[in-house]
Amino acid sequence: MATRGGNGSRRYTKADHMDHAHTGPDTLAGRWMRMFWQPVYCAADLLPGHAKPVRIMSEDFTLYRGEDGVPHAVAFRCAHRGTQLSTGWVEGDRIRCFYHGWKYDGSGQCVEQPAEEAGFAAKVKIRSYPTEEYLGLIFVYFGEGATQDTTRVAAPPLPRFLDMEADGVLQSDSYVRRCNYFNNLENDPVHLAFVHRESFLEVVDIPELVQYEETEYGMLVSHRERGRTVTNYRIVPNSVLVHFPPRMVEGSTGTAMAAWRVPIDDENHVNFRLLRTFIAGEAAERYRARRAARAAHPLEPPTELAEAVLRGEIRIEDVKDRTDVQVLQDDVAMVGQGRIADRTRERLGRSDVSVLLQRRIWERELRALAEGRPLKQWAPPPAGLVEAVHA
Repeated sequence: MATRGGNGSRRYTKADHMDHAHTGPDTLAGRWMRMFWQPVYCAADLLPGHAKPVRIMSEDFTLYRGEDGVPHAVAFRCAHRGTQLSTGWVEGDRIRCFYHGWKYDGSGQCVEQPAEEAGFAAKVKIRSYPTEEYLGLIFVYFGEGATQDTTRVAAPPLPRFLDMEADGVLQSDSYVRRCNYFNNLENDPVHLAFVHRESFLEVVDIPELVQYEETEYGMLVSHRERGRTVTNYRIVPNSVLVHFPPRMVEGSTGTAMAAWRVPIDDENHVNFRLLRTFIAGEAAERYRARRAARAAHPLEPPTELAEAVLRGEIRIEDVKDRTDVQVLQDDVAMVGQGRIADRTRERLGRSDVSVLLQRRIWERELRALAEGRPLKQWAPPPAGLVEAVHA
């Protein structure tokens, strides 16, 4: 963990360069993650005129949607007496504190104080954060400096995932996993033959890693499975783009998935997921109808079931018919590593080369950040990464 010098500057050690797990505001990994847009909410779950408390990377924020439909992210507490802003009222595109009625606009500027003198409100401003809605998710930019003062940070353009904008049926969802986000980021191809051997993936052979390399957007990791090459695209810092075969959805030519593993704190993360199923016509209508029927009878979240498996109370085989069994299986494998995996006890082999490459990239970038050197300018994923396999 960083210490501060006499002039207030951060001081980091080699251990900090290798610490991916901790993402609070004074950590290297946390500072780096805040340089990228992060999804924080499924757009459909935030109604106009509603406010929600949001915890991301061990910090709390207020997310609200104005009555005009535009989402905003501001500080967690009112500047007056410090009560939680999300308990208040959304009025127009502004939010009023529940305690004494102070009102703030989307930039964090206080615009009204019912019991105070005129002119006081103009002197009060809370933090605010750039916010955009895209592909059914609400993204926020928490960049360097946003946690230090009340000035809105200049954000880079929100990266576009062009393959997810293609024709087809799009769905977005999220679920919480009770372990560190890096447990999820380090998921590797070999696990498919064991963790998911009883699921729609139908993996029967141990995947053979055939390619792994750094790219302008992150990494690509390819493996051979059932006579075909499957490529997993890792998008820096914490998202992934993959393609599932047509057998996942009847009548489709496949499904593209983009997912972000976003820390809630150091021992929990939320997985935001987009699924773009390449399907049209009557097959698409049947698929939408099946989805609507499942939504009308939602399953209990797999989190508690995974904990029950880890306690030895049930077996994965007892719940293998769940439609979300793949999520449950991953829960068991990842949470089973520990809330924060102890990587000092690992015995890595040749199948772990992609894991090692990812760690080297992170260590390089965190060291450069600590030393004030230029970081790699990562590009968004280009269009066509999944086009060849679903066309």
